Amino acid sequence: MSASPAAEVLSALERRGWTLGVAESLTGGALCAELVSIPGASAVLLGGVVAYATPVKHTVLGVDSGTLAEHGPVHPEVARQMAEGVRRVVGVGGRAADVGISTTGIAGPDSPDGQPVGTVHIGVVTPFATQTRELHLDGDRAAIRAHSVSDALGFLLEMLQE
Repeated sequence: MSASPAAEVLSALERRGWTLGVAESLTGGALCAELVSIPGASAVLLGGVVAYATPVKHTVLGVDSGTLAEHGPVHPEVARQMAEGVRRVVGVGGRAADVGISTTGIAGPDSPDGQPVGTVHIGVVTPFATQTRELHLDGDRAAIRAHSVSDALGFLLEMLQE
């Protein structure tokens, strides 16, 4: 039986000696919960922030208010800034987390800003690379949120294996 994606992510981080911070919007803590479900997650997972309300993305995670005003919260640059910001927020002893991951998107059933339901952006920042990924997911609210978690873990694992 193969390890779960969350276990694989934690193992890859531990092999590199890297720590992780998680910033979530539409997933509402589900990504962090998936990681915490793995025994030993505390070796690398420093913490997470659920920045569900748009202003919290700015006030807590440091997402640029101009970017939020111009593009709204569901945008690749917002995902990038969330992933960067959470590294600082969960830092310990003046040292930021090595890696940050974020999720922001529209799980439905309605879209507050006209973007299609199922539009999701994932941001990943590591010491060597910064990338975002845009997803267009189908299904109901629960399915979109669940797929966002699994796709975020898969994307992070890809980046850790590069």
